[in-house]
Amino acid sequence: MNWEEWKPFYLRIVRGMGYSIEEDRKAAQILRALLLEGDDYILREELAAVVGRKAYVFGAGPSLEKALGEFDFSDGTLIAADGATSALLENGFVPDIIVTDLDGRISDLKIANDRGSFMVAHAHGDNIDKLTVYVPLFSRILGTTQTEPLDIVYNFGGFTDGDRAAFLAEELGAREIVLIGFDFGETVGRWSKPGLTAHSPIWESKRKKFKFAEELLEWLEKNGRARVEYLRPDP
Repeated sequence: MNWEEWKPFYLRIVRGMGYSIEEDRKAAQILRALLLEGDDYILREELAAVVGRKAYVFGAGPSLEKALGEFDFSDGTLIAADGATSALLENGFVPDIIVTDLDGRISDLKIANDRGSFMVAHAHGDNIDKLTVYVPLFSRILGTTQTEPLDIVYNFGGFTDGDRAAFLAEELGAREIVLIGFDFGETVGRWSKPGLTAHSPIWESKRKKFKFAEELLEWLEKNGRARVEYLRPDP
């Protein structure tokens, strides 16, 4: 998804969620400056070399834990959406790539990064403080934004960490994208926020995000080159 395709979605999301376009643009510029200052950023082509034909994308829904115990993921690239990283580590997996806006468990993100995970750090107007504190802690970082892309800060489409991870996989060459832990139900997985100790009833802003994520993944299924499927454990 290029910027012109993404822009109508973005403008609807800004209106629906009450976000500031100018703050999003500011965040992208701050992320770019942090990446240049740290000089440990990577470019699209470097990350594309990590992604194979098949990519498993892990969301933080309640079904994730059971799926990690039931299925074999050894034949694909493992891409974790933010908090799902914690569940993967708990079950003995280290993701190849982590897509994060830095509101997951930072200690787990750092452990995974130290063990070899590439970081895809996302800038938006509500996480500027997290960018300035946490981006310097990580290595092998690719930057993304939800506004106009900059030279080293990309926009591949997608809104939440989960659907952005799927769009990333598509952009970087995956031909099969398997989604795990994408439940979109009335319960939010306990890995979604550091403060959660158990699966929790959905709150209104999360419900809105789920609706946008579902719509975007439907767009990807219809318009992307990769085959997209959901992998869910038996009830």
